[in-house]
Amino acid sequence: MSVVLGIDIGGSTTKIVGFAEEAGERRLLSPLFVSAADPMTSMYGAFGKFLSENDLSLPMIKRVMTTGVGASYFEKPIYDLPCGRVQEFRGTGLGGLYLSGLSRAITVSLGTGTAMVYAEEGKEMEYLGGTGVGGGTLLGLAKKMLHIESLDHLLTLAEGGDLRNIDLRISDMSREGIASSVPMDLTASNFGKMSDMASREDVAAGLLNMVYETVGMVSIFAARSRAVKDIVLTGNLAETSYAREFFPRLSSLFQVNFIIPEMARFATAIGTALCG
Repeated sequence: MSVVLGIDIGGSTTKIVGFAEEAGERRLLSPLFVSAADPMTSMYGAFGKFLSENDLSLPMIKRVMTTGVGASYFEKPIYDLPCGRVQEFRGTGLGGLYLSGLSRAITVSLGTGTAMVYAEEGKEMEYLGGTGVGGGTLLGLAKKMLHIESLDHLLTLAEGGDLRNIDLRISDMSREGIASSVPMDLTASNFGKMSDMASREDVAAGLLNMVYETVGMVSIFAARSRAVKDIVLTGNLAETSYAREFFPRLSSLFQVNFIIPEMARFATAIGTALCG
C-alpha cells in the first residue's frame, strides 16, 4: 500500500488527509484536525497522530502535498519524504468537486476570511476573489462585544437570540415590500435596528447572521458571474449547525443550490492530496 498525504497548514491549525492506493483501488483515510500554538508544532503533531491513528509507517508514504499559509514555514522535505506544494485555491476547488460529486461548481472556503473558486473538472481552477468577512470577523467581534472567544459558545448563546432586536428588515421600512418575490423579513441592514434592550443572545444571533449573510450573498454573486447554480461550502464555518439551517433558506430564495458536504472542513486538504 502507498499513501499520498494532503496537508492544509494554517497559522495554528492543521488538517491532514490521505489517499491509500492498493491493488489498483484508492480510498480516503480518516482525516485529522489538530490545533497548536504555531504551524510547525501543529503540522508535525498532526503528521504523527495521523500515522498512528491510520496504522501507517513512513515507508508507506509515497508523497506529501502541502498548502495553506503555514506551508511557507517548511523549506525542507518533511521527514525526507518527496514533497510538493499546491496553491490553496486549487486544493479548495478540487476538494469541493470531490466531496460534492459535481463536475462544475463555485467552491467557497469559509475560513478566517472567505475565498471563492470557480471549479470545473478537467480545467484550471479560477480564483474569483473573496471577502475579509469570515470566521476571524465573527470571533473578533464576539470577543470585543460579548467577551466570547469560542465559536461553540457563540453558537450556543445565539440559540436564544431574536434578530428583530438587531437587524433592520424590509418590513420595518415598508408595508408593501420591494417585490412579490422578496420576503418582508429579508434583512435590509445588519445591526441597523440595534435596540437598547437587545440581549447578549440577540447580539450573538446578529453577529452570526451578518457573517453568514455576507458570505452567502457574495457567493451568489460569484455563481451568477459564471452561470452556475451549485455552490459548495467548505471550511470550518460551513460545518456549524447555524450554517446547515441558514443556507437552505438562502437557496430557496435565490434559486441556487448551496451544498455542505460531509468533511467540508477537510476539502482543501483533500484537493491538495489529489494534486499528488
